[in-house]
Amino acid sequence: MLNNFELTNPEFLWLLVLIPLLALWYFFVRDKNQATLKISNTKGFVKPSFLTKLKPILNVLRLLALTSLILAMTRPRNVEVSKKVKKTSGIDIVMAIDVSSSMLARDLKPNRLEALKGVAVSFVNQRPNDRIGIVVYSGESYTQTPITSDKRIVINAIKRLKWGDIDGGTA
Repeated sequence: MLNNFELTNPEFLWLLVLIPLLALWYFFVRDKNQATLKISNTKGFVKPSFLTKLKPILNVLRLLALTSLILAMTRPRNVEVSKKVKKTSGIDIVMAIDVSSSMLARDLKPNRLEALKGVAVSFVNQRPNDRIGIVVYSGESYTQTPITSDKRIVINAIKRLKWGDIDGGTA
């Protein structure tokens, strides 16, 4: 399980040295500031409240939270390197998509742009071995996504398309 385990930022592990120091401070130095016997009023003879009894547990939880935060800062990840070479016969496809105001025409339901999104997502899902990229245009054109084999990125980019992303009319 730990064979493929890797820390992206292992330099943050040095911060774990602070945890024992904070524990010492919490349990020895910090509690020394309180008087041992309070006799200026009757509050010193009152039974400790539930929250007072929980104070040591809260300190432990703080230290655990800080430890978890430091470990999260190291950005642990599981790296799996595939030994298999995937041989596929696919092609590279770049879809040019019009996002001009003409795509808001309601001759298709609900409009041309929304209808195009549905067809484009279906097209991408039917191309498992191809690499696909998206270029959008209106008055100008730009690359929405470069050619990639990651279908999830392409589909998310298609779903986020909207009119007005680019200034001007049809290129």
